[in-house]
Amino acid sequence: MRYSLAVHGGAGTILKSNMTPEKEAAYHAGLRRALDAGETVLRDGGSALDAVTASVCALEDEPLFNAGRGAVFTDQGEQEMDAAVMDGRDRRAGTVASIFGPKNPVLAARAVMEHTVHVTMTGPNALAVARKAGLEFAGKDYFFTQARWDALQETLRLKKAGEDDGDPSRRHGTVGAVARDQDGNLAAATSTGGWTGKAAGRIGDTPVIGAGTFADNATCAVSGTGHGEIFMRWTAASEIAARMRHAGESLEQAARHVVMVDLKENDGSGGVIAIDRDGNITLPFNSEGMYRGFVRSGEQPQTAIYR
Repeated sequence: MRYSLAVHGGAGTILKSNMTPEKEAAYHAGLRRALDAGETVLRDGGSALDAVTASVCALEDEPLFNAGRGAVFTDQGEQEMDAAVMDGRDRRAGTVASIFGPKNPVLAARAVMEHTVHVTMTGPNALAVARKAGLEFAGKDYFFTQARWDALQETLRLKKAGEDDGDPSRRHGTVGAVARDQDGNLAAATSTGGWTGKAAGRIGDTPVIGAGTFADNATCAVSGTGHGEIFMRWTAASEIAARMRHAGESLEQAARHVVMVDLKENDGSGGVIAIDRDGNITLPFNSEGMYRGFVRSGEQPQTAIYR
């Protein structure tokens, strides 16, 4: 049995006109590290769930991406993070929303799945679950990045002036991974800091199972990135699975329709990464770019940013 793995570091990327060769190289290197972390698990016969968790942890540790250490700031100058994991074997899932403290929010989501009877937790009790699971915590100095803080100040300035620069990178920051392991099992994981200048307490599609994260061995595993409110209203991730199950569409057909029709025609810019039960991979997006990469057993990993 062959394994497959795909990762993303967000859609609505830095505009190509503003990208430097040095920064582009850094993004590719970050994506490759995430692929390597997940593929190491899969190559050794590990589970898809462990693989996507490892990949997302690597992306959360990289300040270039809007999750974990690179999370953006709310309009109140705070960082609130969402994350989710889902196991395609039995649809077990765990998510956390608007948390701050765990160095890897995706591990907090997995702790909710493995150590409680719930799917979603937030607030002090979510942090208590993470602490009980022995997760590592960090303070504001660890999570602060000057680039994210400067982006908030610019966003607040534009808001005050009643302007919108139309830069999609301000509201499209998410990381994710999907995998199929050697036993044919699927899993998905997603993590985000939300969007720059979001209202404090806002929760996006990442921790909403069926919107930004979904996995079911019968069909596919999906992780999304983009305008979260639209992903939620169109139940983007589970809609891909539904089109496969009920309309007989292929993974490519289903994902492309959701991204290029359902989302695009309703202000839902962004994209998804998805893997089906046969290990096929698709990575459609309707924005200028999407940080993404994939690898299959016996093949070299590939990463890309723009079309």
